Amino acid sequence: MDKQTFASYRQFYRDQLLNDCVPFWLNSDLLDKKYGGYITCVDREGKSYNNDKSVWFQGRCLWTFSALSNHYGKKQEWLDAMELGKKFLENYCTDKDSRMYFTVTQDGRPLRKRRYMYSESFFVFAMAEYALATGDKEALKKAEDCYEMMLRMFRDPSTDPYKITPKTYAETRSERAAAVPMVLISSAQLLRRCDPEKADYYTKVADEIIDIMLKYHYKPDLHAVLETVGANGEFIDTPAGRTINPGHSIENSWFIMNQAIYTKNKDLLQKALNILDWSLEWGWDKQYGGFIYFTDVNGRPCEQLEWDMKLWWVHNEVLIATLLAYGLTRDKKYWDWFERTHLYSFGRFADKEYGEWYGYLHKDGTVSHTQKGSMWKGPFHLPRCLMNCEQILAWLENGEEMGTLL
Repeated sequence: MDKQTFASYRQFYRDQLLNDCVPFWLNSDLLDKKYGGYITCVDREGKSYNNDKSVWFQGRCLWTFSALSNHYGKKQEWLDAMELGKKFLENYCTDKDSRMYFTVTQDGRPLRKRRYMYSESFFVFAMAEYALATGDKEALKKAEDCYEMMLRMFRDPSTDPYKITPKTYAETRSERAAAVPMVLISSAQLLRRCDPEKADYYTKVADEIIDIMLKYHYKPDLHAVLETVGANGEFIDTPAGRTINPGHSIENSWFIMNQAIYTKNKDLLQKALNILDWSLEWGWDKQYGGFIYFTDVNGRPCEQLEWDMKLWWVHNEVLIATLLAYGLTRDKKYWDWFERTHLYSFGRFADKEYGEWYGYLHKDGTVSHTQKGSMWKGPFHLPRCLMNCEQILAWLENGEEMGTLL
């Protein structure tokens, strides 16, 4: 590849971010001027169809506007959007036990609370990035305190202050889920970037959680990362135990590449590339193109009815991971994967008329759902992808070494 190719792609990703994706959300019903916070359930044109609020998206949206401010300059409309989100997140989204809700009403009354720590992980993302943008040390402390609570819960689940019925009974079948260490790794890396004085500590924690991920979920004999395994990493011969989530695995691969770049660990980099290579093969639909949502390691039927759908966020993570892998190795196969995914994604997901991306396609690539946002989709995966890809392409254009990503 030549400098001109990298420059052309870089400009494309910048334009998509600043002239398509971000304007769509700012012109939509996302910003709740009445109650604060963000309404992510918007239709194709950006109009709300459900005013209830996803708590993890209060964090994700605040992170996005804070990251934009940190990397593209402090525009007033982004700063205003940050303040709307921060106040709502702090005032309405945390229960008395310090655990966070999963959904709340438009005006902040609790609707649902879950056993998972995903809302907390995006509180960490949001408050740390906000602190970096504003210099708010109290916000950074809140992020770090929340992360320490997450670590305690992960290391010893008995410390969870919110006791609810477990998903499965450990005395019958003890399981590990890959998504939990995944959010702990990414949160540690973000805190390292936002609080450089504690970089050694967060590097050590990220190494610890990556080691756990690799020990239990990384299966070289199967050429796969399994989403659910037994307490000691053993294979569970059920649909859940056989499940591969290519998108999660590929997202994890670039988190691990991030760590390998920072620590200059070549062995860790190779494991990350293995995960990427395996997951690309498991996920790519050879008939219609695009990446499927789930697959079974033994070729058995998946229990998820949406297993062969094509989701926006999976393709966002593939774009980041393949481009970063190319930057690190200069292996043309990764560039080919990047271009293949780029052409599919912008050809199928991008809405040329109203902007942003559709979230869900059928197996054949036709649009399944026309809304642009939901309790699970909002301004996070796509803007993060566009920001990271532009940064990688800038490094490539300028002949610089790869750095760590957002």
